[in-house]
Amino acid sequence: MDLFEMQRKEKLKKDSPLAQRLKPRTLEEYVGQEHILAPGKLLWRAIKADRITSIILYGPPGTGKTSLARIIANTTKSNFVRLNAVTSGVKDLKEVIKEAKNQLGMYSKRTILFLDEIHRFNKAQQDGLLPAVEDGTLILIGATTENPFFQVNNALISRSMLFELKPLNEEDIKKIIKTAIEDEERGLGLDNIVIYDEAVEFLASMAGGDARRALNALELAALTTEENKDGKIEINLDIIKECMQKKHISYDKDGDYHYDIVSAFIKSMRGSDPDATLHYLARMIYAGEDPVFIARRIVIAASEDVGNANPQALVVANNAAQAVQFIGMPEARIILAQAATYVAISSKSNASYVGINKALSDIEKREIGQVPIHLRDKSYKGAKKLGHGLGYLYPHDYTNNYVNQQYMPNELVGTIYYDPSDNGQEKKIKERLNILRKENK
Repeated sequence: MDLFEMQRKEKLKKDSPLAQRLKPRTLEEYVGQEHILAPGKLLWRAIKADRITSIILYGPPGTGKTSLARIIANTTKSNFVRLNAVTSGVKDLKEVIKEAKNQLGMYSKRTILFLDEIHRFNKAQQDGLLPAVEDGTLILIGATTENPFFQVNNALISRSMLFELKPLNEEDIKKIIKTAIEDEERGLGLDNIVIYDEAVEFLASMAGGDARRALNALELAALTTEENKDGKIEINLDIIKECMQKKHISYDKDGDYHYDIVSAFIKSMRGSDPDATLHYLARMIYAGEDPVFIARRIVIAASEDVGNANPQALVVANNAAQAVQFIGMPEARIILAQAATYVAISSKSNASYVGINKALSDIEKREIGQVPIHLRDKSYKGAKKLGHGLGYLYPHDYTNNYVNQQYMPNELVGTIYYDPSDNGQEKKIKERLNILRKENK
């Protein structure tokens, strides 16, 4: 290796982070995402044949969306343009579209537009892309960390193929770490690094599927660790722990992963699994979710999924919601855990939830009639002349505080909305209700 080459490599190291230098240049260098990029898969074939159509790549940070676009740029014969939705606007789009039309008209050359963070474009900006994508002037590659069904216009989605990039698994991260340490041209291969297996295991585990995070921690460890007497940089578990600090988990309070974890939390309580309930609760707490938001979900579950099978669940959940606001974090985690596990292990019934939905549906769709005259308000002047309240039987004047009389409008007599389950305390409610309903016939 001559002096010029050594200087070039040193400059490369100095000018860009390790994660940037190690971005794959070809499909063969790309690690992970075998579900869409294994040889023979549709996207793999399209890139190899240079037959890319408009696509949207979505997934958490560090999973290779930008790297994949870079590979396409390296392999395509088309004109490749990159914009970032954070720093670009309608004016930039118009210039790209104008140049794309020129390239297509004069040279029959296609233009691929890579639009990073496409979810940052508002509806009007996304609409500005439609005509050019629709008539083939542009081939769009959109990249987003958000669920495109939430953040990208339906019209663009319908004209694009969607590919989800998933968090890298630990073996993928280990492979990338190995490449980083051994690669002499773009990695740390010239730095004489020795990294212990337990450090690699920890780094792969704590990266949370984010290759960039793993490489940033590795680079920090290499730059801040002095050489030993043999001229080697030894990276052990303690050094990596210090550089990684806190495990990364994918959780955006406004994004897809937020809703997935909340959904799993609610379904775990509904499914009577306290262990899974605590797992998803811990993920939300670890990621900094608002404890009041979590408490509201528990209160809803206590009524929707437990209901009268254990009426105490709503009391516990509601008290927990108030206590969370009074106590605050980190102690509020204990209150949330108590309420969530109580709801999870309670007998379940959604009879009240189903009942109100049925009643609301009838209000919307059926003839519901008038309030029976004996139930109407008789407190105002003139009500007596109208007969309001006439014939009403006051239940507390009768044995067991009950008397048989009509409460439903005539059109809905006999309609049943509340059908108690046989679970928990609701079983007793059902037995009593069956007796009352028989007397009412």
